Amino acid sequence: MSSTSQKHRNFVQEPMGEKLVTELSGIGETLGGRLADQGFDKAYVVLGQFLVLKKDEEMFVDWLKDTCNANIKQGTDCFTCLKDWCDAFL
Repeated sequence: MSSTSQKHRNFVQEPMGEKLVTELSGIGETLGGRLADQGFDKAYVVLGQFLVLKKDEEMFVDWLKDTCNANIKQGTDCFTCLKDWCDAFL
């Protein structure tokens, strides 16, 4: 397993609840603001898009690039964070 950030570990260790989008690994204040402007203010809203895209890494990373100008590393970190959370809770 690849190493994960503390932010990633914090996110996947508990239910999502009302966590802000910026609590997702790979999403900082800038990307979080861009996502919120598009209506993706909470992590669970991004999770919904992740599930709509059938947990497909390429489609999800492309969606993040198109939606908030994320780079590949940011998109991959966010994808891995959501995937690991789903593996733990779904």
